[in-house]
Amino acid sequence: MSECIAGRAKAPNALTITDKEFFYGHKACAGCGGSVAVRLIMKVLGERTFTVVPAGCISAVGFMYPQLCFTNNALISTFAGTASMMSGIAAGAKALGLKDFQVLGIAGDGGTADIGLQALSGAIDRRDKVIFVCYDNEAYMNTGIQKSGLTPLGAKTTTTPAGRNIRGSRTRKKNMFEIVAANGIDYAATASVGYIPDFLNKINKAKFVDGTSYIHVFAPCPTGWGTPTYCTIDLGKDVVDCGLWYLAEYENGEFVLNKNPKEFTSVKDYLSRQGRFRHLKDEDIEQIIRDRDRKWEIIRKSWKTKKN
Repeated sequence: MSECIAGRAKAPNALTITDKEFFYGHKACAGCGGSVAVRLIMKVLGERTFTVVPAGCISAVGFMYPQLCFTNNALISTFAGTASMMSGIAAGAKALGLKDFQVLGIAGDGGTADIGLQALSGAIDRRDKVIFVCYDNEAYMNTGIQKSGLTPLGAKTTTTPAGRNIRGSRTRKKNMFEIVAANGIDYAATASVGYIPDFLNKINKAKFVDGTSYIHVFAPCPTGWGTPTYCTIDLGKDVVDCGLWYLAEYENGEFVLNKNPKEFTSVKDYLSRQGRFRHLKDEDIEQIIRDRDRKWEIIRKSWKTKKN
């Protein structure tokens, strides 16, 4: 993305963002981080947005006949076909001569990191002008809290139960941010509902990208995580502050870190607030901390840090 394009992407804030609502009246669980993310996305992109949503929480709670909770054009895609349907919509709109519109995909863990990965890779390869957002709640929440490719080490789900010998998920979270970057994407970013100004800025930047954009937003799920409904935003902030999630961008072939904490807050405190991690022993938490430290050593050594 060129500097002149980036310059047009002035970040919205509480004073400038619209009062209009484009996603409301949904049936999401109280404290749903995914619905918070969608509401904010739509406020930035506005009514001239074609929205594609695959099977998942947002399609389940946002398309409740006879009520449609999106006020813009929105439809449900096949589970695997979010990005391919976005590509078709973009091509159709171009053929009709439409101007000043956005094509948006909003998918969860499965529709992004697992079942939807192939179609997303194809859209990136074609450089389709679309924005793909993954709302990451770290499991297949809509179908009963099963493990996904984005479930972190040690998390208890219905398919990775916590027992005496195996304590939750035995695999680590896929690094989707770096996976899409390796596909040669035009713009990618990580975000969290705990850092809303940063998230709004990245959605706004994606509007001006002449190619494919991918934004991966961390969105806590009280139902699947075993947390109080009022903790969602705090958890979205804590995961960044303790170093288990980072805020970064990829553009012009470079990784840029948006927030580089001088000291991390307690990983143990973050994990202990969630029912899905309460079975972990000290040695499990120590392993998670070691994994974090190895990742940050790589990040700080090879990524640029954005100067605020």
